[in-house]
Amino acid sequence: MAEDDHPVAALPTGPAAAALLAAAIGCALLGLCALAADAWRPFAQLLNLWHPTGPLSGVTDLAIVVWLATWFGLSRRWAQREIPLRGVSRAAAVLFGVGLLLTFPPFMDLLQGK
Repeated sequence: MAEDDHPVAALPTGPAAAALLAAAIGCALLGLCALAADAWRPFAQLLNLWHPTGPLSGVTDLAIVVWLATWFGLSRRWAQREIPLRGVSRAAAVLFGVGLLLTFPPFMDLLQGK
């Protein structure tokens, strides 16, 4: 019996979908928090966890915590499920784009009217 004769069990797509969507949510949140901290002084002061870095320390910490929590939650919920990757990929692309645009200073300045 050749190696190719053994049936291969298909892995569920849930864990991959969870990782992709969680990363995209974390990126979008990073952009949103960066914009909010730049536009609203009280939010910037709230996120200023380490003074030499300024609010960026809290922005990144918050985005990382949300990314990990989302990944944990979705991966547990979708562990054995077959999730349509096309829809997740499209949503992730939009969220990655939002995160990228909102961390691009000329675009942030445009949104703030600077």
